[in-house]
Formats: sequence, structure tokens, C-alpha cells
Amino acid sequence: MVYLNPSKQTSTALLRDQTQKTVIPMELQKEQLSHLEPAEKRQVLIEALSYIQDFSQKIVVIKYGGAAMVQEEFKVSFARDIVLLRSLGMLPVIVHGGGPEVTAAIKQYGLETNFIDGLRVTDLPSLKISEMVLSGTINKEIVTNINIQGGHGVGLSGKDGHLIRAKKLKHPGTDLGYVGEIEQINPELILTLLDKQYIPVISPIGMGTDGNTYNINADTVASHIGVALKAHKIIFLTDVLGIMKEDKLISEVNQKETLDLIEQGVISGGMVPKVKGMLFSLENGVGSAHIISGMDAHAVISELFTDKGTGTKIIS
Repeated sequence: MVYLNPSKQTSTALLRDQTQKTVIPMELQKEQLSHLEPAEKRQVLIEALSYIQDFSQKIVVIKYGGAAMVQEEFKVSFARDIVLLRSLGMLPVIVHGGGPEVTAAIKQYGLETNFIDGLRVTDLPSLKISEMVLSGTINKEIVTNINIQGGHGVGLSGKDGHLIRAKKLKHPGTDLGYVGEIEQINPELILTLLDKQYIPVISPIGMGTDGNTYNINADTVASHIGVALKAHKIIFLTDVLGIMKEDKLISEVNQKETLDLIEQGVISGGMVPKVKGMLFSLENGVGSAHIISGMDAHAVISELFTDKGTGTKIIS
């Protein structure tokens, strides 16, 4: 796997504002603290301040997926959280999926969707629909929601600026079509946007040296981008609270324990690629990895700025 080094100029620019003070927008302060008693407000702010100082000018990659992308109230709260993170001096980068929306669109065009080992078989017509939905409809809606909340979102696909170079994913005995795997991440464009105060929103579409377009698993894209950016944290939004064992949330777990949970079948199904993406990130320099429920309004803020958090944190 290749990650192109960003230019020294861009890296320096991202670091130069670390001593600047951050200001919490008053409208967001009022909304998110209005239900608390004065003593509770003081405690929340004191607890959050230490995290805010630690996270200033740190990159946080957020894989956005699940019902949080579908239900209107969660779309709005997510966008507000992202704008708040940026206003506090953090550098959020959004990578989104959109499988259910792609499936619905393919069906509307009268085509069938087939999956093998959780991977969508993608012929050329399905690829064109996938790119239209992921890089068009979904990406621009996320950007719009961020901009409505006062942020400066910019939509990208992996084809822009050679961001994601991909190749055909080979599956034993089966041709998956235009399903790709990552060969190289070039983070230069993302770093340039972050330096100019923009919030990058990235769809999981890559391009090969053969000129072909490839649809790539969004969890995989998020983890590789996190590594290429040397992110401080990576967060996966899902439809579950986190890693569960015997109906109880595991709030923190290390890498070895996580592998044991996969072996035991505690982590299964759609959680496996997410957790493997988290482990890949940790093994390659990302500080910590979190998985949280996108069905909890302001879950991103709670996970980052409180001691308890809301989901599962995987540590090295």
C-alpha cells in the first residue's frame, strides 16, 4: 500500500495555527447545553475543555453511514456536530457510504443486485448508478447540510486529484465486476482543503491506472484515508451502540481482545469490516478508533469530549 507524502508547505500550514484560541459558536453552545442545570453545564464544559485543547488542529476521520444518513433529524445533528468540531479547531474529514440508497436506485432502474461475501457484484450499468448516487446525490446532500449549518463542506470522490488509486478486487472463483481495492492514497488535496478551512466529504469511488472507475467499500476507504492523513482519531458511525457482548456495551477494548472477539463470533456480520478497518488504522499509526451509534443525536461530540463517551473505543 502506498501513501504519498504531502508537501512540506502544506504540512507546515496545517500546524501553524495550533496556538490560536478556539471559540464555540454561541448558538451551538445554547442548543447543546440548554437542558442542563448550571452545575451540570459547568461540569460538562470543564470536562470538554481538556479534550478541546488536546484535539486542536488534529485530524479526525469520520466514516458516516447507517440510519444517521437517512433520518432527517440525525442528518441535521450530525452536520451541526461536524461544524462545531471545525469551529473548535479540529480538522474533520468525512467518508460516507450509501449502500441502501444505491440498492434502491439500482432497483428503480429495473436491475438486480447480487452480493457475494458482503460485496456487491457491480457490472457497468450498476457502477454508473453507484457513482451517480454516491458521488452525486448523497455526497452533495451531506455537503449541503454542513453548509446550511455554517460550515464550508466540499464534496470529493476518490477520482478527484488522484485521491484514491484503485485496482480490480479479485475474488476467488467469482468476477465481482467494478469492485475495487486501494493501491494508493494521495492526501494532498484533502490537506490543502483542510488548510483553507474546508471540510472534505469523500465518496468511496476510486480510479485505476487503466482509467476504470471502481466502487470500494467505504469502511476500507475511511481507514486508509485515516492512515494516509496520520489522523489523531477515526470514528465509525453505525446503527448499533458499539461492540456488544451478552447485550452489554464494551466501552474500551485493545487490539488483541478485539481479534479474540472476532474469533469467538461476538463481532460478526457487517461489524467485521468496520472493526477490521479500525484495527488496520491502529496498526498503521492512527491514535485511536471508535465505533458509535449514529442514532444518538450529537454522539460524535459526546464520544470525543466526555470521559465516558457513547460507544466502543479500540486502543493499541
